[in-house]
Amino acid sequence: MSQRYIAVSAMGRDRVGLADDIAAWIESAGGNVEESKMAVLGGEFAVIMLVSGNSAAVESLTSGAEDCGRELKIRLVAAETTAPHAAAGGRPYSVESVSLDSPGIVHAVTREIRSMGISIEDLETSSSAAPWTGAPLFRMHARVILPADLPVVDFKEHMDKLAHERDLDIRLEPV
Repeated sequence: MSQRYIAVSAMGRDRVGLADDIAAWIESAGGNVEESKMAVLGGEFAVIMLVSGNSAAVESLTSGAEDCGRELKIRLVAAETTAPHAAAGGRPYSVESVSLDSPGIVHAVTREIRSMGISIEDLETSSSAAPWTGAPLFRMHARVILPADLPVVDFKEHMDKLAHERDLDIRLEPV
């Protein structure tokens, strides 16, 4: 039997045991969590997962998502997707930015990345208080795939220019 894949996303009021409830639902249907991201944002729990399984498991999960969501008092969606794939011919890079928090940082960085035809594979952000001053610090980390025909020096020049314009500390590293 060939593996099939679904993307599962859920969001609802945070409570103890919610991640376990979702994992138990997946396991009981015969699914396997391949990748996941979970976080509490404000008072809401949010998760996105890549789940694999045979045809019966995938059918059970996609058809039962709405009922499970209602039972758990969350919004739960399961949709069939493709198997994970490696970026053909691309070069993975890590993009890290740290700065004082201000509106528009994520948009500015993602717009610049997009303008170069670079694919974002993963992006996370967080805010915290700076040591000593307590000023709001914003951190962003992205894993991107540079197209094979994009010179790394061009990527670095674009990101250096953005860092200067927006007063960001941006660090780029091959992964």
